[in-house]
Amino acid sequence: MSDPEDHDFSEDERFDDPYEGFDLDPPELDVDPDKVDPVDSRVVADMLDDQNVADDEVNVEELVDVGLNYMRINRFEQAADTFERAARFAPDGSKLEQEAWTNKGAAHAELDEWDAAIGAYREAISIDEDSEHAATAETNLAYALWESGRSEQALEHAERAVEIDERFAEAWFNRGFFLLERGLAEDALNSLENAIRLGYRNSQVLDEKARALEELGQYDEAEEIAEEAEELREQAEQELIDQQQEQRQQR
Repeated sequence: MSDPEDHDFSEDERFDDPYEGFDLDPPELDVDPDKVDPVDSRVVADMLDDQNVADDEVNVEELVDVGLNYMRINRFEQAADTFERAARFAPDGSKLEQEAWTNKGAAHAELDEWDAAIGAYREAISIDEDSEHAATAETNLAYALWESGRSEQALEHAERAVEIDERFAEAWFNRGFFLLERGLAEDALNSLENAIRLGYRNSQVLDEKARALEELGQYDEAEEIAEEAEELREQAEQELIDQQQEQRQQR
């Protein structure tokens, strides 16, 4: 299953992969987030004050950017509030409104606030059931429902995400996970392999593939995949250590 730290956020033509424009390295964001709110310098309070700013004067894209910056520094409560404001100021039924609701759901999910996350994802889906943001919202909604103990509903929404975007790798992964949880190992394996073919190859998806292979009695292949998953896990841990050491050296 997707790690709670891996919730999908908005992804459209305004964003590089992954959110290159929101790197916290630029000078204007070069602050200690434990001491200074990094978005204070952007006069967010003035921008968000709906008592003083008319709806048509609010830059909704900038609000979404601010929310994503909050997400990057793990300020999820502030992010949720910012995304909600963005959704309120966005034109009704617009792509920006849907994007804001989707991201609001992700922020609540990071806080394990599953009911709030579910509500936000449903708001996003109700705007446009067939858009790319809808596919993301459906995928994240499936996870939130599973966390809430509603596994049957979770599979339904994972299926829906794949229907909307058959090239959405994480949607295939979630579908495979939920199918495997229901004992449908063969169908689960097919979904997991689709996810891998689409580029979603990490220790998590390989762990689930190994589990599916074991359920199907393919023990030798399952062992090989499990070993590869462990290698990827160790590699990711080492990269994290190297990154932390580099950051300390730069201070």
